[in-house]
Amino acid sequence: MRCGALILSRGTASIALSACGLASMIRTPVLFVSHGSPMFALEPGASGARLRRLGETLTSVRAVLVVSPHWQTEGVRVGTSATPATIHDFGGFPAPLYQIRYPAPGAPASAAAAIELLHAAGIEAQPDASRGLDHGAWVPLLHLLPAAAVPVFQVSMPHTLDAMGALRLGAALMPLRGAGVLIVGSGSLTHNLMEVGHPVADPGYAQAFADWVRDAVERADRGALAGYRSGAPHARRAHPTEEHFLPLLVALGASLPGESAQWIAGDITHQVLSMACCAWGLDGAGIDAVTR
Repeated sequence: MRCGALILSRGTASIALSACGLASMIRTPVLFVSHGSPMFALEPGASGARLRRLGETLTSVRAVLVVSPHWQTEGVRVGTSATPATIHDFGGFPAPLYQIRYPAPGAPASAAAAIELLHAAGIEAQPDASRGLDHGAWVPLLHLLPAAAVPVFQVSMPHTLDAMGALRLGAALMPLRGAGVLIVGSGSLTHNLMEVGHPVADPGYAQAFADWVRDAVERADRGALAGYRSGAPHARRAHPTEEHFLPLLVALGASLPGESAQWIAGDITHQVLSMACCAWGLDGAGIDAVTR
């Protein structure tokens, strides 16, 4: 193993990361963030303010791992660049949005540890030294960690990822939390872009779906969440495709049994896009930051 101190005990969850120089005495939280439209970068609103307050409490974070629907690949890939570029992977927005840079350094050592953990879980993963940060990563981080001083890397979503696979992906990456890595699943609690910019006769469906998800997350009902497309109200309307919902399940998979979920209130923007976020493993300061 490249990270010689990564010790795996077959049949157990005992994983040591000290060999990569990543050992930590403090377990970081895990987050799901709704990143909304790219305009969230310029129009933070109440959601951006809450993320900023939360970020001010994350003083022990040594690196950030982001799983975003805007990087989908054949198999899993892990960004290993030491200087990831800011990718403006969208079109038709105001010029100032394209001038924004998020110059955080990369986290090659943490990325290498992530690859080892994925392999240990039976998930094939390949390094990608050329990949930068897509807007699913840098837009929310612009508010959460605006100084761009904490190293950031991404793990891709394979094209074949489903709900159970998303939970397994998060569980495989979970040990990184003990090495000071903040795991962020970045998506959207609701994501029907076909209704954005058009009159919607019954926009309340988005809140009804969001409320169902919130209840299931608070009950830690992974079975219900994995089967959300048939069990949640308006699921296929709230998510015509799954890629923006699955990061929530990656984050849930990276949470620990018994860890309570703390919801971070978010507005419904564009009538049908919920900006609600969720965190597991927050300390008292973090909970206070997102509830006041």
